[in-house]
Amino acid sequence: MENPLLLFPQLNISASKDKSYYKVMKSTIKEEPRKASKPGAKQKRNRLSLLLQKSEFHEADHLGKPGNLTKAASVSPEEAVKWGESFDKLLSEKAGLDAFTKFLKTEFSEENIEFWIACEDYKKSKTAHELLPKAKTIYETFIQKDAPKEVNLDFQTKEVTSQNIQKPIITTFDAAQNTVYRLMEQDSYPRFLRSDPYLNLVKGRNPNRPTLRRRSRSFTVNDFQGVRPDFTIW
Repeated sequence: MENPLLLFPQLNISASKDKSYYKVMKSTIKEEPRKASKPGAKQKRNRLSLLLQKSEFHEADHLGKPGNLTKAASVSPEEAVKWGESFDKLLSEKAGLDAFTKFLKTEFSEENIEFWIACEDYKKSKTAHELLPKAKTIYETFIQKDAPKEVNLDFQTKEVTSQNIQKPIITTFDAAQNTVYRLMEQDSYPRFLRSDPYLNLVKGRNPNRPTLRRRSRSFTVNDFQGVRPDFTIW
């Protein structure tokens, strides 16, 4: 019988060996990335947790910065409670007046308190020469038809004020001011006392710092210090 080696050249044997070799190499190449990917995944999770933790600190710092209610924020709960005693008490204190003005701006009715303040300033005029320019400015800003900050006055009050403006005196705007005062006292003031900014002041909370939502807890590298890893789960 002829030698089998003569019938099957060594080239085929080599090819068979090479084929087996490449199978081994191929499986090795596939396994290596898998092994490498696991530590990489853990590292990514750790980095992500650290970033989230860092983000929370920055968010807290940002929310703690002073906002538009900085002046009102310095008011003690005891002072804020006194504002609820009467509308006069609220307007008699600068912090209360500031807080109420900011509230009216949220309702787009700040012209009422601005008119009231302008009238208070008008009545502090010391000479007759001061009255005329101030009266003209107040009338053109708040009272005349289509004024830029026209307040809501009944027809009779507006007519009386328009007539008095010809020869202004200290009491020229009293009727109009009282009308706007009663409107704020009966309408805006009760809503102010029910508003969140005011209630926060009464409870001693800072209105500049919204309540932070607690995020679901993110594990970090420090959480696993001293814990022996179980590599069987990977």
